[in-house]
Amino acid sequence: MIEVKGIFKSYGSLEVLRDVSTAINRREVVAIVGPSGAGKTTLLQIVGTLDRPDSGSVLYDGKDVFALGERDLARFRNRNIGFVFQFHQLLPEFSCRENVALPAMIGGMSQSEAMRRADELLDFMGLKERLLHTPSQLSGGERQRVAVARALVNKPEVILADEPSGSLDSVNRAELHSLFFRLRDEMGYTFVIVTHDETLAADTDRVIHISDGKIVSPETNIVI
Repeated sequence: MIEVKGIFKSYGSLEVLRDVSTAINRREVVAIVGPSGAGKTTLLQIVGTLDRPDSGSVLYDGKDVFALGERDLARFRNRNIGFVFQFHQLLPEFSCRENVALPAMIGGMSQSEAMRRADELLDFMGLKERLLHTPSQLSGGERQRVAVARALVNKPEVILADEPSGSLDSVNRAELHSLFFRLRDEMGYTFVIVTHDETLAADTDRVIHISDGKIVSPETNIVI
């Protein structure tokens, strides 16, 4: 599904990624782990087309996405990649429904259809009674579930999550992890998750270890 080939990335004199290659299969839940500063988030951002590598390629179903122009790349990102961040990044003045629907409307979906899709996802997340609430009226766990719904609204190929449970307590963290696997099992979603959470990493299908900008070989396959 996703092939990462020979990625190098530097910021000034700081070399962050060095010849990184890996692949992500459909319906996998993959964890990326490693010490702070190892290059985990940079790799995730490049896979998510939020940043360009200095060299190397990222292929989605054989298509080199960085061969696209900026406008086409933004369109591809909107339609094919969902993002979940450590701090939900919800717009504070918008309701849950509006936050979830916004990427769909940006992608060209009608407002009525985007709102219908948002309502369905929020119901699935157990937030049917929170549709019109703003983020400040939600708990941390609820805000992160809204963020997951937003990531799913365009039915993307893959969900990329950067420390998604890092700001949650143990109960909400466990609920969020369970949600990821439920979405994989029931809806066929693929997840790539940067995490320091050893419990989450141990439950994933595969763990990619990064150290000093390189993938530590071999990657670990975990039977679940």
